[in-house]
Amino acid sequence: PPEIPAFPRAKAQAAHAVSGVLEEYVYLVDVNRDNDDLRMENERLRQETRQLRGQADENRRLRELLGLRERLASETVSAQVIGKDISPYFRVVRVSVDRGARDLVRPGMPVVAAEGLVGQVRRTFGHYSDVMLTVDRSSAVDVVIRRTGARGMLRGTGEARRYVTQIQYLERADDVRIGDEVYTSGMGQRFPAGILVGRITKVTRRDFGLYQQAEVTPSVQFGRLEEVLILTSPVRAVPTEEPSGGRTE
Repeated sequence: PPEIPAFPRAKAQAAHAVSGVLEEYVYLVDVNRDNDDLRMENERLRQETRQLRGQADENRRLRELLGLRERLASETVSAQVIGKDISPYFRVVRVSVDRGARDLVRPGMPVVAAEGLVGQVRRTFGHYSDVMLTVDRSSAVDVVIRRTGARGMLRGTGEARRYVTQIQYLERADDVRIGDEVYTSGMGQRFPAGILVGRITKVTRRDFGLYQQAEVTPSVQFGRLEEVLILTSPVRAVPTEEPSGGRTE
């Protein structure tokens, strides 16, 4: 067969090479487009998963709150947390809820969550209220240690770095241990009995004096608080094997 001249042969080879490069480019473009589509689909699925988890968490919280409402012998108003005041150390120091004077909410009414006692209404406005937390320096709640029945006054410390309260006026002879659960006593006719407040994390017993002191970490995670119940008639909780507002281990 006749030999192909060098120039046309080189031209053909160059054309073939260019064609190969174009085919590879088109292939890579298609792959990148498919990857972009896959990334978008993955992001959509992740977002849907987050939404479903959020809805599941919300449903769980609402079921727990409904169970708490059924265990309380008190009229209640459900409310959503609509605002949080934050300390410079990113601790919640006060919350606002979407119920106020027009909903017959009054200062001093107890506020609870599924995990336990949140605090009490501090101020009311037309359609919202400010809630004072149990860790607030002005907060005072008569409490009882479930294991022994020892009583004391739970006061907030107002610390900006951590959530902590203290039980004052615990008699020195009272058996108090780290891990003990603390509940509202029902004394004082403001907070119903049997609402979980927290667990003892430190006990201070001096060599002198009539009393000992205990630190209590609240059972409620204030940073994650979203739904609460406002108790509009502060009566005692219905006696049950498991005190209201929180599980025992």
